[in-house]
Amino acid sequence: MGFLGLFSKEKKEHLDKGLQKTKESFFGKLSRAVIGRSKVDGEVLDNLEEILISSDVGVDTTLKIIERIEKRVSQDKYMNIGELNLILREEVEALLEENGSGEDIPFDFSKKPYVVLVVGVNGVGKTTTIGKLAAQLKNDGKKVCLAAGDTFRAAAVEQLTIWSERAGVPIIKQKQGSDPASVAFDAVKSAVANDIDVVLIDTAGRLHNKVNLMNELSKISKVIRKIIPDAPHEVLLVLDGSTGQNAFQQAKEFTKATEVTALALTKLDGTAKGGVVIGISDQFKIPVKFIGVGEGIEDLQVFDKKEFVASLFGQN
Repeated sequence: MGFLGLFSKEKKEHLDKGLQKTKESFFGKLSRAVIGRSKVDGEVLDNLEEILISSDVGVDTTLKIIERIEKRVSQDKYMNIGELNLILREEVEALLEENGSGEDIPFDFSKKPYVVLVVGVNGVGKTTTIGKLAAQLKNDGKKVCLAAGDTFRAAAVEQLTIWSERAGVPIIKQKQGSDPASVAFDAVKSAVANDIDVVLIDTAGRLHNKVNLMNELSKISKVIRKIIPDAPHEVLLVLDGSTGQNAFQQAKEFTKATEVTALALTKLDGTAKGGVVIGISDQFKIPVKFIGVGEGIEDLQVFDKKEFVASLFGQN
């Protein structure tokens, strides 16, 4: 199936493999915590709390999960260890659903062109994510255009150009050091003229605590609204899942700088910190729309909350 199609067996295999380190770490800790115990009691929940926090779910989200499980334990009066995995899975999936993560189609293609402003600090896989998105959308029959708005980082334009050639999609670019808003304006104008479905705009990945980031993103949004009044339709924040708590800090700073509407978590295959997906979605009330679980183009997946939880808990 295509990028936007049903979750195929091949996709599931890639997801299982990508989350293997997180699953092994989490359930290894959980198994050791409940060994020799027959029921869920206060000590088991204390151990579970510690495990969730150490898996980068985050303190606030962990406490929320524990509170929900405590409520169910008190209602059922007696709950055995075998039921804990099922209940934990249900609560994690419920949290993701509450935040809109894992919807079937990530973009509203009735808006044409659909303009996506992609933000994130350098090194998180932002440009690579754009390239993979472009390639998969094109394979699904969508007309895609890239905008090389990261005009400050050395070789950023060249890197995105390579991806545009690999994906076989057009790119709008200017010289390094050019005004990013001008690039975005040209790209959206070209997209309207050429019946493009999706415009993916790369942006400068300055340090996330710089005030000029806010100014630049505001300027880009302002100029493209001269062409499409409700654009950008999506502000996609790319975060490196392997950085754990640092990803929380990046999300905090970017949500201050601009109105982030969706998240992409990359590099989950190289880490045991996959729990960050749950915590960031919950704490910022922003849906996770894409996850990266490997190096290949096909390893950027539309986030499916049910399949993610099933892979995390080792169930089909």
